[in-house]
Order: sequence, then C-alpha cells, then structure tokens
Amino acid sequence: MRVDEYLAHDAVGLAELLRGREVTPAEVLEAAIERAEEVNPALNAIIVPMYQEGRRLATGAPEGPLRGVPFLLKDLAQDYAGYPTSAGSRALRHVPADRHAEVVHRWLGAGLVPFGKTNTPEFGAKAVTESQAFGPARNPWNLGHTPGGSSGGSAAAVAAGVVPAAGANDGGGSIRIPAACCGLFGLKPGRGRVPFGPGSGEPMHGASVNGVLTRTVRDSAALLQVMAGPEATSPYPIAPPERPYTEEVGRDPGRLRIGFTERSPLGTRVHPEAVRAVRASARLLEGLGHEVVEAEPAIDGRALTEDFLTLWYGSMAAMVEETKADTGCSDDDFEPDTLMLAAMGRSRTAADYVRGNGRWNDHVLALADFHARYDLLLTPTIAGPPVTIGRLDPPPWLRTATRLLVRTRTARIVTATRTVTDEVMNNLTATPFTLMANLTGTPAMSVPLHWTESGLPLGVQFIAASAGEGLLLRLAAQLEQAAPWADRRPRGVPFPSRP
Repeated sequence: MRVDEYLAHDAVGLAELLRGREVTPAEVLEAAIERAEEVNPALNAIIVPMYQEGRRLATGAPEGPLRGVPFLLKDLAQDYAGYPTSAGSRALRHVPADRHAEVVHRWLGAGLVPFGKTNTPEFGAKAVTESQAFGPARNPWNLGHTPGGSSGGSAAAVAAGVVPAAGANDGGGSIRIPAACCGLFGLKPGRGRVPFGPGSGEPMHGASVNGVLTRTVRDSAALLQVMAGPEATSPYPIAPPERPYTEEVGRDPGRLRIGFTERSPLGTRVHPEAVRAVRASARLLEGLGHEVVEAEPAIDGRALTEDFLTLWYGSMAAMVEETKADTGCSDDDFEPDTLMLAAMGRSRTAADYVRGNGRWNDHVLALADFHARYDLLLTPTIAGPPVTIGRLDPPPWLRTATRLLVRTRTARIVTATRTVTDEVMNNLTATPFTLMANLTGTPAMSVPLHWTESGLPLGVQFIAASAGEGLLLRLAAQLEQAAPWADRRPRGVPFPSRP
C-alpha cells in the first residue's frame, strides 16, 4: 500500500479494505511507519516507537471490527506491557509496565495495531505538550505552534496522517483542546463510560476519562463502541447506550435547542477568532433547522475552576509522592512546574479537599438545570488560536516562587501560594471552557468547524447532558456532512499528491 493510498482512508475505511483482503495488515502498517518516519522528526509526536511489536501484532491481529488498522497509544495511563509509560516524566521513562491497561486490551481485541506511544506533558498537567523529558510536540498546521495538550502528540500524529486515530485521555480538556488545535474531532466520553483500570477505577473522581482523537466522526463512534462498558475496577455500572454508537452516525438528531456563549467562564478576554467560530457555528446550526439562542448555565466559572484546581493540585502531589516511593527518585527528577503544582496540593488540608469536592455537586445541579431547558451548550473549545511553542512557560519569577513553595514551611508560603494561584489562573485563560464537562462528568466534544485567517484550526465545543454521547455523535455527523473537514491537509508537513 502506498502512503498516498493510506492517507485517503479513515480507520473504518481501512478496516473495510482489510476485510475485503484488498490489502494486508502488514502492508497497511508499513505505510503508517513510512509516514511516521517522514513527519515525526518535525512533529516529535511519537516518543516511544514500537515498530517491531506492531509488526508482530499485524501478523496475528484478531478478527475484530478494526482488524489491522494502525494505532498509537498516548504515553499516559495507556499501559502496554513491557514498554514504559513515562507520563512525560524523566522519573518514569525507563520503567516498563507489567500489564496492559484495560482500554488497551479492548483496542487489541478490536484488531487495532499499536506501533508507538505519543508525546505528552509531564503527568498530563498542561494544555500544551512540552516536556523536558521529550521536548515539545509541534502542530502540523504550523510547526511554531502547539498541537495542544495533554494529548498533543496523538493529535499531531492524526492530523499529519500517521494514523487515522490515536489514543487520548481528558482530565481537563486533553482530548478537546488538541482536537481544537489540530482540526480534529475529539469526543470526551462521560464519567464512567470508558474504563480506566486496572490501575485506577475512577481517577480524579471521574473527571479524567480515556478516549481517542480522530479525523472522522464515524471513527470516533466505532472506537467508542469498542471502548465503552464497565470492567472489574469500575466503581459502578452505568446504563448502556440506547443503541450501538456506530448506529448514531447518520441518524437524524432532530431539531435541537442549543444555548451558546462565547463569554469566558473566568470573565477574561476571548480572541475574536474564537468568537467568530462560535457565531459561524450558530448560523450553521440554524441553517440545519436547530434553535440556537444565547444562553449559559448559572455557574460561577471562577468558583468552578478553583474547586477543580483543588483536586488537580492534590492529584499532582499524590502522583509525585507515589512516583518517588515506586522509583526512589528525588525532586530533581521532576519539572519545576510539576513540583509547583504538587506543593500547591500539599499546602491544602484534607478539609479543603473534601469541601472543594463537595461543591462539585452545586455545579452539576446548575448544568443539569441548563440541560433541562437546552439539549446542548455551545462554546469555543479554547479562547483563541493555538499558542506558539513556549508561550505558556512560567516566567523566572514564578520559578522563584516555586522554590519557596517547595522548600519553605513558614508564613511566606501563603504569599507564594497566592502568587502561583494567580499565574495558574492566568494560564487557564487560554483554555477556560473545557473544565466544566470534566468536573460535572458530562460528555463533550470539539468539532473542527473553523480555521483562522492565518490557517490554524480553532474548534468549537458542545457539552451534552449525562449519557449524551449518542446525541453528540448524531449532531457531529450532521455537521461533518454540512461542513466537511476530514480532507483538509495541514500545511506544516509534506503530503503526497492525492491518488
């Protein structure tokens, strides 16, 4: 199979070719590896090549619905036995996993052929993919810009045509933000829909979920069908979907009532391009027969963000301490930003944590009240075009505050904590829209409906009510038909002529 032929198909299309024996899994994999070798030096998307393992898998892929389709795993929480899961950290980059993650088992059972792991920031803690351990991943639309984070390596690889789909996960926007930055479709499943075991049943109280990044809606539907369902460590069963997710694509979503806003939940500036993206999407929706009105949930965005950050900081502190205990490493093996977040977690009490988590219910109720009146909420996915590489690096003075936080146990820690909080909030002004769906556990998606005047993608977000994955897929497929995006090709990497 030639690379130009490979690039012409999504995952479902490749699976159809493979079932018809028009090509073999080995031929398809070699085309994917050839594409990876061509573009990865510029993108730094794949940081753990698994080519020989992929070749082994391709010779005996099971007869699943996606048999023989090349795939990439995110190097965070998607363990593959015998290979490290570095989570973007120097401390873990040489520690092999002793078992597959459950979601990896399901991908393998569907016949997918993983042949590498993708770049991520340390512990997935940023909306950009720039780790000291592996260097930055770059956006194939413009190599000077971020592909987003924390699933930025996966997004860059999919957008550049290395694979039609790749593993991702989302604890604060890490599927939707890279999708918005790279012109991809990104669906964050709702709480409990996709397993995270066996290492964790419900990380971050269910705010973090596994998923994928794809070029087409039908690929996301097919992969969600493969991934969904409880496993041994799932904390509770949730109702199965009304019908298979693959049957939602092409199904009429009906006339929907959609509330939209381009106002930042933090009350901060939203770039005019992001405003245009939402307004243009609203007009498109109206043209498709939907009712679209300006409306938003009665949620204090800053309070929601602060309640989310209490958990986020605590999670970082726990991950640092657990990694130290497991590996014997020291603070010197972590990035300063990670140590800063961990110190913020240690500065809070258990009572702070419990009170913050208890307030999540208030936000859940407010969003449920909104969804009692509107089927979906439409917002920008991110507050502006993808930022340039290094744009969100902390300034030198913050490094000083970090050292104070990490090493000092005096009254000065109060001042340092406030300083760090202000800077974290400042960075979140670039991505203020995605946290709501994580905290409330609702499904959400980023749809690539807008490109800026300079040619960068800028997706829009839809948030559904609980168990609304099917509705999101129905609407996404309708939008994909009305405003196709899958054939757009990034300008930052070479593409062969179309066959």
